[in-house]
Amino acid sequence: MQLTIIGAGAIGGTIGAHMARRGHDILLCDTDRDHVEAINRDGLTIEGPVASFTVRVRAITPDHLPERLDRVGIAVKSHHTRQAAELLRGRLSPGGYVVSLQNGLNADALAAVVGEARVLLGFVNFGADLMAPGRIMQGNVATFRVGEVQPGAVTPRVQELADALPYAEATGNIMGFLWSKEAYGAMLFAGAVSDLPISATLEQQEWRPLMLAVAREVLAQAPVPCEPFDGFAPSDLDGSLDRLAEFNRRSAKSHSGIYRDLMVRHRPTEVEGQIADLRGPLTHHVAEIIRSIERGERTCEVANLGLLSALHRAEEAGRQLQAVVRLISAPARAKTGPLLGVPVAVKDLFDVEGLPRGNGNPEAMAGRPAPADSAVVAQLRAAAADVFATTAMLEYAAGATHPAVPETLNPWDRTRTAGGSSGGSAALVAAGVCPAALGTDTGGSVRIPAAYCGVVGFKPSHGLLSQAGVQPLAPTLDDVGIIAQDAATVHRVLGALVQASPTTRGPLVMAYSPSHFRDPRMAGGVSGQLEMALERLRGAGVNLVEREAGVLSDLDRLFDPIFLHEAWQAHGPTVETRPGHFGPETLRLLRAASAVGAQEYRMALDRRAQLLPGFSDLLSGVDAFCTPAVPFVAPRTTPPVDTPEGEAEAAFTRVVNVAGAPAATLPCGLSEGLPVSIQLIGNRGADWRLLGAAAEVERMLGFELAGRRSPVAAAGSVS
Repeated sequence: MQLTIIGAGAIGGTIGAHMARRGHDILLCDTDRDHVEAINRDGLTIEGPVASFTVRVRAITPDHLPERLDRVGIAVKSHHTRQAAELLRGRLSPGGYVVSLQNGLNADALAAVVGEARVLLGFVNFGADLMAPGRIMQGNVATFRVGEVQPGAVTPRVQELADALPYAEATGNIMGFLWSKEAYGAMLFAGAVSDLPISATLEQQEWRPLMLAVAREVLAQAPVPCEPFDGFAPSDLDGSLDRLAEFNRRSAKSHSGIYRDLMVRHRPTEVEGQIADLRGPLTHHVAEIIRSIERGERTCEVANLGLLSALHRAEEAGRQLQAVVRLISAPARAKTGPLLGVPVAVKDLFDVEGLPRGNGNPEAMAGRPAPADSAVVAQLRAAAADVFATTAMLEYAAGATHPAVPETLNPWDRTRTAGGSSGGSAALVAAGVCPAALGTDTGGSVRIPAAYCGVVGFKPSHGLLSQAGVQPLAPTLDDVGIIAQDAATVHRVLGALVQASPTTRGPLVMAYSPSHFRDPRMAGGVSGQLEMALERLRGAGVNLVEREAGVLSDLDRLFDPIFLHEAWQAHGPTVETRPGHFGPETLRLLRAASAVGAQEYRMALDRRAQLLPGFSDLLSGVDAFCTPAVPFVAPRTTPPVDTPEGEAEAAFTRVVNVAGAPAATLPCGLSEGLPVSIQLIGNRGADWRLLGAAAEVERMLGFELAGRRSPVAAAGSVS
């Protein structure tokens, strides 16, 4: 057979060399002049475990293609298909045909030039790499099929071609093989964002949920029955991963050609021709990360797989929980830093460059993109964290949902709220989507949803983290806070944002007031769990000291005048000019806030200044002051802050904001099958001491979230 092969690289060169060795008349065409010259001068060499030989074969560049061609094989990268097809315009003889020997679904691009009736398709799965001009390494022998574009019987020309090509067989369902290869290829693209061998990305438990989800997303789009090959079986994807891992482990080609394009050849991959046009969020995320690597913004490393896995979990669990506002496929970040490999979500009231600051309000969510990052988001990026999601929240963090914005659901029970106002951030962490997320806390808006969702919530000392570029509510009470899977992760994230202070650690000494744990607003099951937690701490050697906490009650009475006056300053002008911008409950709260005058506000600030020394005395000589976090487990919906239920919800949290102190909430048990948390309060400026105590308390309480959260949480570990 005479065959002209356009694209003499790994696949085209291997096919051409084997055919020439068997006596077929082969003409190779390639744009790489060095490769063409080496083939004509020294012959084409195939090396590796399959075979080692050199064959004499003619090679030309495209400008020397003959005017008339009978049979043509296209073996260029899929994104070069249209360019290669144009070389055939007017050249193909009346009885001639072209066969695609490529990855991807390229029939339409070829048919646009020569007509569908003159297009055949090939499915090539053996591995090969172009090592140097004139030298190709063939890593294995694998499935090779050829067939007509339309399914049906094997035609004579297909059989003739199959007989001539190495390892090839004819099929009546070539598209079924190609769609299966699309699914497998999408997994290879996903794995290629890391530096792991193909076998590792397929068999390591950490990445299996991602790989399975990518394959399922592609197979769901196939218009024909998909065919099995080389261990890949569309009907048994779980088993396929093991079989494909073993298949690739035996190959001399450890990494995909995609990885080699990115890290060895430093050239564009086939992402545009293979997966960019597929439907579905996961292939979109994969394509965006590949493009980011191509642009030099990222390198191939395991951190990218961690990001992809977080995006997968967000698409599945996060969206079910109504916790996600927007996902960012390939967020900008430093290439190295202390948070490399840590995906972090941020509440949708932080400025994230290129995205609107949504504020839980439908009009704001459709607003102008932020021109720059908020200060803390910029710090996260500088520390190499992947800021990959913005999260759902209560409207303007003011304690109520907007009726047009769904409330975030609790991962433990989707008939319950995740809490507010940072509920989206808490739900993503609790569902295992990401190890950490940012929120804001004005009266407990980090700690309350963290408590409802059974994760760690941390509000730092006032002003420790910058609020630049963050929507204000009540600036002297507002703080940027961290929600995380455990205290160690809070410590890691905070340490990347501000310099840690050295602390000394001896036996823990903590104060508490028994009256807090007997508060009439406490639900019985919650009170019982907290009493048991105190007993476990005593049994573990914590020195629990009873202290009268009247100063906390005195400070708590100052919250309303400070909060309401400052909230009116922040939002009053919009209430007066565009009241319809707000949901009804938020509007009611803000209109009530207008009643707090400047004199009442100044008196509250003065009284706070008088009480703060007493607050410091309460914390004197102890590592933390213990209180309940919330008097009850997650309710059906978040109670507005200006209702009795809303006031009870923040009974133990909002005083901390008045004091400007740090506080952490830690899960300690379950009531009604839902998390119960304890709160540790520290002295202002003693953040690291408090976090050290929180880590010890977490260890002593021994409340393990893993394996106990709702089944809505996606499988897979978090970096």
